[in-house]
Amino acid sequence: MDPSGLPDPPDPSGVHDVPSLSALDRRVAGCRACPRLVDWREEVARTKRAAFADWTYWGRPVPGFGPPDARLLIVGLAPAAHGGNRTGRMFTGDRSGDVLYEALYDVGLASQPTSTHTGDGLELYGVRVTSPVHCAPPANKPTPAERNTCRPWLLQELRLLRPTVRAALVLGAFGWQAALPAFAEAGWTVPRPRPAFAHGTRVTLPAPDGDDDLHLFGCYHVSQRNTFTGKLTPAMLREVLRTAAEAAGAPTRK
Repeated sequence: MDPSGLPDPPDPSGVHDVPSLSALDRRVAGCRACPRLVDWREEVARTKRAAFADWTYWGRPVPGFGPPDARLLIVGLAPAAHGGNRTGRMFTGDRSGDVLYEALYDVGLASQPTSTHTGDGLELYGVRVTSPVHCAPPANKPTPAERNTCRPWLLQELRLLRPTVRAALVLGAFGWQAALPAFAEAGWTVPRPRPAFAHGTRVTLPAPDGDDDLHLFGCYHVSQRNTFTGKLTPAMLREVLRTAAEAAGAPTRK
């Protein structure tokens, strides 16, 4: 039984009744639905990387991070084996996170430009960071089946954020493909044919029940492959973050 009084399920089924993001985060952290991912994340936590030999790895699914009334949602891919799988926080402790949080700070959406561990004092302003797959996958490549198994967590996160979220920024094509069905299931209307991923893409997802529309943005992933080669530069990332934050009505630094 978790502190919310809700039983910890072994998988994402039946999560539609989770009453809050904090309760959802606790349930995410207890998920064991995908055997390959469970084996991998726990093996990495046991063997560690030499540079982090003195760390006690998190070694569990990594929940989303950010305030429960976020207006902007950032959707990545999955935790890194020696990043989020080590620290227990999204995009924390790896090079991708270094790039993302520095840009969030530059735009005015984070309290500091670094994210090293869960006790480092970092706060996000009006933005929450999550992913369609919550476990670190081998070779950073979750399977389509693992993505689909994990989708109910993202769907319930969207439902809980629905009163305040006004924009979503999706990092990379995998996240885009995983997020669109979840947005549709959460009640927004996804155009047909589905919009293709591209950096800088902006799509409006209408809310037919009278709620506010969702402004959806695409951005190249903050992977080293993209940032080291210049495919995604800090200026490009700041520009799309600022545009998405302004569309969401989140606070930005002028």
